[in-house]
Amino acid sequence: MEVLIKEVIPLTAQILGFELVAKNGSNLPEFTAGSHIDLYLDNGLIRQYSLANCSTESDRYVIGVLNDSNSRGGSKFIHESFHVGKTITISEPRNLFPILPATQKAILFAGGIGITPIYAMAHELKAKNIDFELHYFSRNYEALAFAKELETKFQNHVYFHLDDDPDTKVQMNLLLDQPDENKHLYVCGPNGFMDFVIQSAKKYEWSDTQIHKEHFVGVNVETGNDEEFIVEINATGQQFVVPKGLTVIQVLEDHNIFIPVSCEQGICGTCVTKVVQGEPDHRDMYLSEAEKALNTQFLPCCSRAKTKKLIIEV
Repeated sequence: MEVLIKEVIPLTAQILGFELVAKNGSNLPEFTAGSHIDLYLDNGLIRQYSLANCSTESDRYVIGVLNDSNSRGGSKFIHESFHVGKTITISEPRNLFPILPATQKAILFAGGIGITPIYAMAHELKAKNIDFELHYFSRNYEALAFAKELETKFQNHVYFHLDDDPDTKVQMNLLLDQPDENKHLYVCGPNGFMDFVIQSAKKYEWSDTQIHKEHFVGVNVETGNDEEFIVEINATGQQFVVPKGLTVIQVLEDHNIFIPVSCEQGICGTCVTKVVQGEPDHRDMYLSEAEKALNTQFLPCCSRAKTKKLIIEV
């Protein structure tokens, strides 16, 4: 669907906020905290961005975009080409990072641009009168997105942890040493930050069912030992060689077989594909460890094969 950029908001030196509204002024499709939308960029890329505003605001979506120095062409393009009045194409919201109904207390952790879905969660938790703490980690105060809004709207729930202020150093044992089954932890940010939070939680015996995360970038995987393998289409018997350096998605596209794909990093789950036979080499951040162990599905945008052949359903 097409929306209009109503406002561009400088959130930090590196992060721009964009307020998106319907072109005809009508309400937008409903969403819940943790949702994201796909942006279909003029350069052909598709990128996902979390909705940061309150889910009761039916007339607008707000996203935050970090101008990433390691951009693969998305965030840099957005910072350079998006302006007030521009029409852009987006998907309807999808939620892969929801607040669970069982949550009676939430501990929210945000690192850097990871604040965007966490900010929306704070709105929703407050509206539902669910107790929560929000811990936001950053280099300094100036690098905090939505800092003033967080302080104003959630002043008794928000804690900033800044690298340049030793007085704000976090004590994880005080936050996580009581993993009551009704408490849930939600974390979003750089992979290293999330690993730190999750490993700290597991140290204090938080269960996997209490820990919820959303990745913005895929993991860096050692590819030096990659080998070619065969992918077979179960319905037709067609076989294709997937060489080192190419993905299953790319090889199939070269033969006019198209699997829906979006992030191309194993994050969003758009390309999840059924595995009929063979063992995938899972390299995604979408499937749970339990789902990976079953070897009944994989993400062909990034994952490969441990066996010589994978038979898949498309």
